[in-house]
Amino acid sequence: MAPRPTLEQRALVWPLAGLVAGVAGMLTSYAAAMVLTVREAPVVAIAELVVRTTPGPIVSFALKFLGAWNKTLLLSVMAVLTVVLFWYVGAWARRRWWVPVLVYSLMATLAAVAVLLSADWSGVDLLPVAVGYVTWLVVLSLLTEPLRRADAVAGEAPEPGSTGAAAYSRGRRQFLVRAGLLGAAAVAAGVAGRVVGSGRRQVEEVRRLLRLDVRAPRVPAGAHPDVPGLGPWQTPTEEFYKIHTAIVVPAIEPADWSLRIHGMVEREVVLGYQDLLDRGLTDAWVTLCCVSNPIGGPLVGNAWWSGVRTADLLAEAGVLDGADAVLQTSQDGWNCATPLEALTDDRDAMLALAMNGSPLPIEHGFPVRTVVPGLYGYVSATKWVVDMEVTRFANVDAYWTQRGWGERGPVKTASRIDVPRSGSTVVAGPVRVGGVAWHQHTGISAVEVSLDGGPWQPMELGRVPSADTWVQWGGTVDVGPGDHLMRVRATDADGVVQTPVERDVLPDGATGHDVVDFSAEEA
Repeated sequence: MAPRPTLEQRALVWPLAGLVAGVAGMLTSYAAAMVLTVREAPVVAIAELVVRTTPGPIVSFALKFLGAWNKTLLLSVMAVLTVVLFWYVGAWARRRWWVPVLVYSLMATLAAVAVLLSADWSGVDLLPVAVGYVTWLVVLSLLTEPLRRADAVAGEAPEPGSTGAAAYSRGRRQFLVRAGLLGAAAVAAGVAGRVVGSGRRQVEEVRRLLRLDVRAPRVPAGAHPDVPGLGPWQTPTEEFYKIHTAIVVPAIEPADWSLRIHGMVEREVVLGYQDLLDRGLTDAWVTLCCVSNPIGGPLVGNAWWSGVRTADLLAEAGVLDGADAVLQTSQDGWNCATPLEALTDDRDAMLALAMNGSPLPIEHGFPVRTVVPGLYGYVSATKWVVDMEVTRFANVDAYWTQRGWGERGPVKTASRIDVPRSGSTVVAGPVRVGGVAWHQHTGISAVEVSLDGGPWQPMELGRVPSADTWVQWGGTVDVGPGDHLMRVRATDADGVVQTPVERDVLPDGATGHDVVDFSAEEA
């Protein structure tokens, strides 16, 4: 005899139906986006809308305490909330058929709005939203139809062993079979979509085969002091910090890329990738740093960049009098306002095509990004750049300045202790110490350290090719047994000593001295 279904058993399968239908809609929507090579699938579009509309203090908090994990946390929270919502949609469907339709309609509308507010959207970008919406409705209907019939029969026959109980069991089995088949089909569609339409892999292959006529990087002699444990002067590409707002980074083939220079210019200029190559590439060592880098933080790196100088391109366009800014826009819609002076003076500001002698990695802006020495990245380092509008600061409101960050973003003098590390133990006596200091486009003239509040001791500076890179420093400090604190300060090429006043990264970069604690023991 079939056991009598309890109310709890009869109620549990309804939320499961909602969960299966919800996940199926998400997977088919993702598959459609992959096949159509739409970068901003609905979930991505919603996540990036959240990123774009999040207030500056919250963004600053996330970057400070979560670092590169901030997007992972956002997507995890979205996933948990979505699963919970789908679960309740199934439960609501048991009593009120119209509630799931309303919820699905609201979710699809939100996704459509997010897509419409993304950069460079087209009508095809809405198709994944429609596919997911239809999947939700159809799959939920197919899963709940046998449950409604079984509930109706089971409610009329409460006795164990009755035909109603058997009918309920048959309906539940039919539901489980349908859920398994439909769930498997949705998973297969998601996998197939990724295999068939992965635009990123295509772009990765194009990048891998690309051969650029660029000089290989050569670290200047004497740039790296003799300090055991001190990192390289040239930051390896795979270790270079990555900060951007994109949930899924743009994957652009060079043949599809173009840059428009317009606004307050005598003539509009439109350039393709080959146009940049035909001009010949220049090379320069440039250190980049993020305004969100705390004192002593890792969001700074030094690389060999190859590209076309922005000063030459803007001269060709003919900048009109009165302009003082260039509004740069990325393919994903992010923008920043860069001081015109920094793009047109003698510094090596460029549209970079290569990093450390190879084509840019996708995460670092392939095929083309902007590199500007002397400015924090939030006002200059535009990855996947596709538009430059010559304008005035008074006429624009860029992404980060909308969130309370400073307007022009010149880098501040900074220094960091890399050897010894905080919490480490060294042998008492003469100890080799070292680190880095930077003030791009101004340069560093001196670095000093102080042990346990004692006098400042000068350090040796490595040799650098220009003022646009960081300087590695090193020296020897006599350290007695016990616990110690060491701090560092730098003096820039203008003679200005790094301030000890501690300020947070908002609104235009952190200030203060880096301090490490370590212990020394007798040999």
